[in-house]
Amino acid sequence: MKETESAGGVVLNSRGEVVVVSQRGDSWSLPKGHLDPGENARETAVREIEEECGITKLEYVRDLGSYERYRIAKGGVGDDTSELKRLHLFLFKAEAESLVPIDPENPEARWVPLAKVVDLLTHPKDKEFFRSIQSSLS
Repeated sequence: MKETESAGGVVLNSRGEVVVVSQRGDSWSLPKGHLDPGENARETAVREIEEECGITKLEYVRDLGSYERYRIAKGGVGDDTSELKRLHLFLFKAEAESLVPIDPENPEARWVPLAKVVDLLTHPKDKEFFRSIQSSLS
């Protein structure tokens, strides 16, 4: 089993909505991705948010912690146990209205009301993490 480090963010707009992205068109998660050589986790989060959402102006708010989960299997159902991810998440604010993904592997991004994010996230560990921080976001 491969163990990897990924980073991403919870991006809030002024309406209290959060960005959620489609991964490969078959699952939904917070914007995130693997650390590139020489990057720290926060730099990765900023790069991945730009690639997966098209947001270039972010205001860093705080570190949200980290957790582990397996990669989502192709088709969006179940775990791909060949990769265990350590996910580092950060809270950002953004004024962007439109979301235009650059990364073709993540074809859609949408602003979702804070109360509906857990309903859209695919992976149970992502849902669990978001529930654990949700009250601190409003």
